[in-house]
Amino acid sequence: MTRPFVAPKSATMDDSTAFADLSFEDALKQLETIVRQLESGDVPLDQSIALYAQGDALKRQCQARLAAARAKIEKISFGADGTPRGTEPFDAA
Repeated sequence: MTRPFVAPKSATMDDSTAFADLSFEDALKQLETIVRQLESGDVPLDQSIALYAQGDALKRQCQARLAAARAKIEKISFGADGTPRGTEPFDAA
């Protein structure tokens, strides 16, 4: 059974620095744990608010990591004849 994640006391709604050193995978695991705790309905209101703030900071950390990864990805572009002509920035849209 996974232990509930408890962020350091220094973590606040505006303080995502507590999670800055986490890998994407670790931040996502902690976020999933927080979501499960909140969805269970077994957490007192004050703790729910603190968990929500921590989850928001983790979500922003995950989004920043994904944006950085997306910026590094390039796609191969092809000419009209189907031969590769080079690379261009990845456009997820």
